[in-house]
Amino acid sequence: MSERDAARIAAAKAYVDALVSHDASAVSLHPDCTRVEFGVKTGRNGPHIARSLARGPQFRLIHRISDFEAEVDGHSVSTRYYVHVAPKFLGLAAKVSETFVVDEGDQIRAIVARFGVPRRVKG
Repeated sequence: MSERDAARIAAAKAYVDALVSHDASAVSLHPDCTRVEFGVKTGRNGPHIARSLARGPQFRLIHRISDFEAEVDGHSVSTRYYVHVAPKFLGLAAKVSETFVVDEGDQIRAIVARFGVPRRVKG
């Protein structure tokens, strides 16, 4: 893996990690970054996305990420992982596929997300 690919994956992983930590300080979002979920814009710019990561109720249910995988194709980083959601004792997780467009400065310019319905998982 090239250093450039590793840096792009690191940018995407920082976002995914912030889903759990609710701390967007390590996420390099371009000011004009947008987030689209199932075709609907859910993040209008970088600061809005960062605030959502920090305080958004939709992310407060997430308590763990597992099985993170990433592939790079040019400026696009395609990720797949599971988000484990509250309440923990139910053992629910949803499969997530997100594509991040990362620019030459390693800033995230766009995020496109798709996810499944939470289901019981082992471990």
